[in-house]
Amino acid sequence: QVQLVESGGGLVQVGGSLRLSCAASGRTFSNYGMGWFRQAPGKEREFVAAISRSGGRTYATDSVQGRFDVSSDNMKNTVYLQMNSLKPEDTSVYYCASPLGLVLGLKVDDYDYWGPGTQVTVSS
Repeated sequence: QVQLVESGGGLVQVGGSLRLSCAASGRTFSNYGMGWFRQAPGKEREFVAAISRSGGRTYATDSVQGRFDVSSDNMKNTVYLQMNSLKPEDTSVYYCASPLGLVLGLKVDDYDYWGPGTQVTVSS
């Protein structure tokens, strides 16, 4: 009932920037917000950032705090992840995800719908 599609990934040099987008369609009116996760080769999927439906509350994991910013455009049903000062360890497939309930959790199990992901590669 909810479809998510990420875009904006690509190859970037260390210190560069990328802006990811997540376009949502379907039953999104009851969605409390959106989460961003990433998964690097050989690693588990991890939380990156999240934003409430209104955009009034945002969260980010310590490793990206001060470098990544999450925002939303509700008129376009789109959320964004602005990534600055990129590091090689940021290399991952990035996913946006819709939460199960009204709480923006930090765990994979707190989300029910996922986009197919977009690859971000930071060269060194």
